[in-house]
Amino acid sequence: MSSTSPLYRKVAGDLRSAIAAGEYGSGARLPAEDELARRYGVSRGTVRQALAALRADGLVTSRRGTRRVVLGGAARLQSFGELRSFARWARSLGEEPGGRTVAVERAGATQEEAHQLQLSPGATVFHVRRVRTLSGAPVMVERSTYPERVGRLVATMAVDEVSHSEQLELRGVLFTDARHTIDVGRADADDAALLGCRVGDALLRERRRSTDPAGTPVEWSQDRYLPGTVAFTVHNSTGAGALGRRFEQE
Repeated sequence: MSSTSPLYRKVAGDLRSAIAAGEYGSGARLPAEDELARRYGVSRGTVRQALAALRADGLVTSRRGTRRVVLGGAARLQSFGELRSFARWARSLGEEPGGRTVAVERAGATQEEAHQLQLSPGATVFHVRRVRTLSGAPVMVERSTYPERVGRLVATMAVDEVSHSEQLELRGVLFTDARHTIDVGRADADDAALLGCRVGDALLRERRRSTDPAGTPVEWSQDRYLPGTVAFTVHNSTGAGALGRRFEQE
């Protein structure tokens, strides 16, 4: 967790994890505000902020004068644009997205990058590394690899541009399909410096390949999130399946 993250995010993150783990089933009551304040060593105001975040996500009731009751139900599902774009996802939750480009490097494609972007090994690509923030707090390091025609456009963008995706769309680069792979990665020195964690800490990793309407890859990205900042929820049925990302405050 970043040292700059508000305390209420840690409280809300812990409670979200407990609810997800089944410690508080549907209809169960959460501990009283003063008990939670003692448990986490924070003020009741901080606890109220944490509970407000859980309420906003539909996890608990908002009745005054009683302990919060855990609700049943699924997490909100995102549209394609919200799931693929950090900025759109953050705005959909009422958060203020931010970004800062740390490095833009022109290089030859590795075997993996060539495979993902359907290029010849050694073909010119652009590596872009950014730190992403929610309401000013760093939560994710984004490492994107673009084919040359797309990378040249990204290289001209301001270092504090909030959304590369939106700017690329304005320039005619469309994202219409994406494949997401989610697992755990370990923080390297860059992650530690940008996120305020330790080298080797576990981070949630999302690897994503995006393609345009013709099926041509336009991005191969690896995003590393601080634990407790997002969760991915899969909903399956016999008729359809959807993948959603949920904000987890820490």
